[in-house]
Amino acid sequence: MQTAEKPWSLGLSVVIPVFNEEGSSASSRAGCLPSSPAWALLEVIFVDDGSRDRTAEIVRAANREEPRIKLVRFRRNFGQTAALAAGFDYAAGEIVVTMDGDLQNDPADIPRLVAKIGEGYDLVNGWRVKRRDTFLTRRLPSILANRLISWITGVRLHDYGCTLKPSGTRSPRA
Repeated sequence: MQTAEKPWSLGLSVVIPVFNEEGSSASSRAGCLPSSPAWALLEVIFVDDGSRDRTAEIVRAANREEPRIKLVRFRRNFGQTAALAAGFDYAAGEIVVTMDGDLQNDPADIPRLVAKIGEGYDLVNGWRVKRRDTFLTRRLPSILANRLISWITGVRLHDYGCTLKPSGTRSPRA
């Protein structure tokens, strides 16, 4: 395990599940992800979870300009969990960061979260402080679920549902 005394010299993979996201600018922002002398951005993997719009076409166009942007495409919608699993399967980096394609996660937060991995944490969890969801159908159920999960597990997190999570415990693919 890396420590704060020994800087990371590992590659970073960012996995972003997307579904009908042609209206968001996630693919254009992916090439602008922050970098650090301690780690190198190897790739940004978009997993298209069966979109019926131009999402895949937009990611392919971004790949022509920035080869580190990659696309994994499902023929139909399997859900976010399957999309994240596929992204992990394709990721080459020793540090993998997951984030939403709807731009509720700010890529500028990645260096701070990855720094915690460098301090010895295996997993760091983001927090959607300014959520852009409806209160009654999305935020209230999330608040209740977060409280219930915290009570059951004894682990207090603000936002269990936040996709922004760097993990540094995987081995690179051969």
